Amino acid sequence: MANITASMVKELRDMTGAGMMDCKQALNEASGEMDAAVDWLRKKGLSKAAKKSGRTAAEGLIAISRKGTKGVVVEVNSETDFVARNDLFQGLVKMIADVALDTGPDIDAIKAAKAGSITIDTALADTIAKIGENMNLRRAAEISVGQGVVGAYIHNSVSEGLGRMGVLVGLESSGKTDELTALGRQVAMHIASSNPLAVDAAGVDPTTVAREKAILAEKHQGKPANVIEKITESGLKTYFKEVTLLEQPFIFDDKKSVAQALKEAEGKVGGPIKVTGFVRFAVGEGVEKQDEAAD
Repeated sequence: MANITASMVKELRDMTGAGMMDCKQALNEASGEMDAAVDWLRKKGLSKAAKKSGRTAAEGLIAISRKGTKGVVVEVNSETDFVARNDLFQGLVKMIADVALDTGPDIDAIKAAKAGSITIDTALADTIAKIGENMNLRRAAEISVGQGVVGAYIHNSVSEGLGRMGVLVGLESSGKTDELTALGRQVAMHIASSNPLAVDAAGVDPTTVAREKAILAEKHQGKPANVIEKITESGLKTYFKEVTLLEQPFIFDDKKSVAQALKEAEGKVGGPIKVTGFVRFAVGEGVEKQDEAAD
């Protein structure tokens, strides 16, 4: 049997809002696997959590750089928040984002590219030596459109284009650039707040959809198959409204979906608007377990 600690029970409770004893039982049933325990609670109707929220362990900064119809976002990690406030570190992260705008999001290509007379890899090493703390270019992503704008938003900004979270969203349109830019920022702010999984239902990972269907079906075991099928389909529609960008209630007017808000904006913009994709980076998300295991 897995060794279930009090901290594991507390973590599951914080994630799901379920009772302490229910969380302990779920962890025992799942042999200590946190995601499986969340699923167990949901199947028993004891948790409303749709997905585990990203947890932050690593420190560092997110940077965004844009030019024309293209934008990049990068994450550079440091060991402490103190270093993230360091001017030298901030300058390094900005430089990396600017270089990534030319090289694209491949990490090896960014590290090999030159900024002035030295490579980014050398610049990282030099900054590590000067500050005395380990740093790592963890990831990068790119959003571009054929015509239109790449909207951007930095949350918890420490300076221009730098902060704790960064969002890029592509708005394909032949409309007015200034109107699209303002709209793109609003949509990016929505993404930062609501954290959608995909633009629409077609973009949700099939594995995630299958998992959701299995949970919905198991919660209604014992009912006729045709009834379970209808309940499952209805549940999936609700799920997609919660996790897909275009179906989520728009944070600036929650009586409308994002899709409806974009449609209404087309008159002001002067042309159809299509969301081509988005990316949302928050410092350290998804790395806490790895760090804890290494301790």
